[in-house]
Amino acid sequence: MSPELISILVLAVVFVIATTRSINMGALAFAAAFAVGTLVADLDADGIFAGFPGDLFVVLVGVTYLFAIARSNGTTDWLVHASVRLVRGRVALIPWVMFALTGTLTAIGAVSPAAVAIVAPIALSFAARYGISPLLMGAMVVHGAQGGGFSPISIYGSIVNGIVEREKLPGNEVTLFLASLIVNLVIAAVVFVACGGLRLWRQGSVTEVAGGAEVAGGDLKGRGELRDQPQPAGTGTTTAPGTHPSPTTTATATRGTTPAPTSSLPLTPPRTATLLSLVALVVAVLVLDLDAGLTAITLAVVLSAIWPDDSRKAVGEIAWPTVLLICGVLTYVGVLDEMGTITWAGEGVGGIGVPLLAAVLLCYIGAIVSAFASSVGIMGALIPLAVPFLAQGEIGAIGMVAALAVSATVVDVSPFSTNGALVLAAAPDVDRERFFRQLMVYGGIVVAVVPAVVWLLMVVPGWG
Repeated sequence: MSPELISILVLAVVFVIATTRSINMGALAFAAAFAVGTLVADLDADGIFAGFPGDLFVVLVGVTYLFAIARSNGTTDWLVHASVRLVRGRVALIPWVMFALTGTLTAIGAVSPAAVAIVAPIALSFAARYGISPLLMGAMVVHGAQGGGFSPISIYGSIVNGIVEREKLPGNEVTLFLASLIVNLVIAAVVFVACGGLRLWRQGSVTEVAGGAEVAGGDLKGRGELRDQPQPAGTGTTTAPGTHPSPTTTATATRGTTPAPTSSLPLTPPRTATLLSLVALVVAVLVLDLDAGLTAITLAVVLSAIWPDDSRKAVGEIAWPTVLLICGVLTYVGVLDEMGTITWAGEGVGGIGVPLLAAVLLCYIGAIVSAFASSVGIMGALIPLAVPFLAQGEIGAIGMVAALAVSATVVDVSPFSTNGALVLAAAPDVDRERFFRQLMVYGGIVVAVVPAVVWLLMVVPGWG
């Protein structure tokens, strides 16, 4: 049995043990990386740790630290209320706002993980407050980032178009961009319907009233409790904490032409400073091209030093189990890369004599490997592998490149990819193990279905 095949079988065993024995998969993957790297690949410790994702470790820690502080001092609650006002209380629009926001950020040049790191914590805080499926909100954020990810001025678009030019293949920047945008938009619509989006539409508008509660259709919809505080004259009687308002109070609150003027979420100095820190994070990442993780952890440390009481528990709320899981699995994938397993699989497929079959297999390899590794790195490896059978003229290069690009990026909803890991780490008040399984199942469905669909729609017709 070849070393490459052994390393793939060990990865499968890691999945089975982690699923059946409820052991952190990252810890198992570290052990597997040590065993396979030492006994099979003859790697020393430096070779094994070559695949450790140090940059992703800092991003996960830094972003979850900063947003743990934001949750602690009420900044995320303030942002949720602001989002409700922005869409005039229509909660069902918020997932699409997040899709459009991350898509815009990546389309104008943001790296996809940076855009997700900025938007996901806010989006998932909103989901937790209003009972929206975290899977729905997380998928909308990731698919939005990938939808805009191949614009001609984006990072992904520039890289892929550069590879196409270097390999002297025919290319079309607009086709590549629209292919990714349309596929991710369609997937987002399917997920929206499947994960309760229609229920959100039927729920109607949510109107913010005094005390920070929201009412819609006569029922209390806000997940936070009403505060026991006096209301302005003419708005009705007070409501005890945790109870539903009386019909008279609800009717009075919803009949008015303007919202009640008071709010339970004023902009206190810690919240103002946190908002400025979030703006600084966006500017640092998108304008100054600074590292998102290092910037986030620096801002979090500054806030902690000024308001230690608000951020005392924030370090404990960093998603440490998620950090262990992601870093362990990616370290093992790094061992696979060091020992040539990924190249071995790609070359084996590239040597198949049937171009259409080789094309669909390359799309699946791109999807499967990208679910655990760098999407850009996979595209950079697979597009050159496709050159020999593209040169035969039986397959259109434009369609093949677009199919590979979409297959290698749409799977970033996987909890083992950078974007999926950020979504998993950013979700507050969830059963993280259950959410991890949901992301893994959803990522598996995307890996199983999307490569075949894009192959059928983009490669078989012979685009380009």
